Amino acid sequence: MNIKLKSRTLPIMLLLLASVMLIVAYWATLPIVRDVEYVEGEMALPQPVTLGTVSIEETLLRRSSIRDYNDQPLSLEEVSQLLWAAQGVTRPEWGGRTAPSAGGTYPLEVYIVVSDRGVSDLESGIYNYIPARHTLLLVESGDKSSELAVAALDQEWVADARINIVIAAVFERTTERYGDRGNRYVYMEAGHADQNIYLQAAALDLGTVVMGAFHDDQVQKLLGLPDEQKPLYIASVGHPL
Repeated sequence: MNIKLKSRTLPIMLLLLASVMLIVAYWATLPIVRDVEYVEGEMALPQPVTLGTVSIEETLLRRSSIRDYNDQPLSLEEVSQLLWAAQGVTRPEWGGRTAPSAGGTYPLEVYIVVSDRGVSDLESGIYNYIPARHTLLLVESGDKSSELAVAALDQEWVADARINIVIAAVFERTTERYGDRGNRYVYMEAGHADQNIYLQAAALDLGTVVMGAFHDDQVQKLLGLPDEQKPLYIASVGHPL
């Protein structure tokens, strides 16, 4: 009697186990949803997509510096994806991000300069990206693209881009732990983040070019950066011609 009962129960248990495994696999493909409290004044971005349709090999092949853009605005989903690729949180339990950081010190700060009609459903202005909550915090309203282009040695694609992503850094977050060697680690981390922007742009069929040629003090003043934040990179983004 007991043997027959076990023989009938085993297939049911295996079926239940298979169902649980399928559910877990499905959950793994869903966008990251974090249990966070939003701060007043911050704008929640669409959740990033974490299961794409373009392989990493294809994005590496397609990655290039593109300086000519049309007038088509970016979507808020595209902006969300680019910012998440640069510094999004991938390990909510301890704050790990998309780009490696020496000692988990995370010195980078990310800003976007949005042109007029640059992004659907987002007003022009300067915004600070808040990785922990995947939000935008408005720093200043208005199209500052032309002013940023002047600060960037009149590189015309800065003014033509739909958005410009600016990577800044608080060096002390890393040098407090690693001393002068930490300066090198900060520059390495900025390179990791900008390569992520390049690859994500390729996956989204967007064009981007990153540059380090600009007047640091002018960019810092234009973005209203605190004294401890130093600009390192500008990445212009738009739909390629």
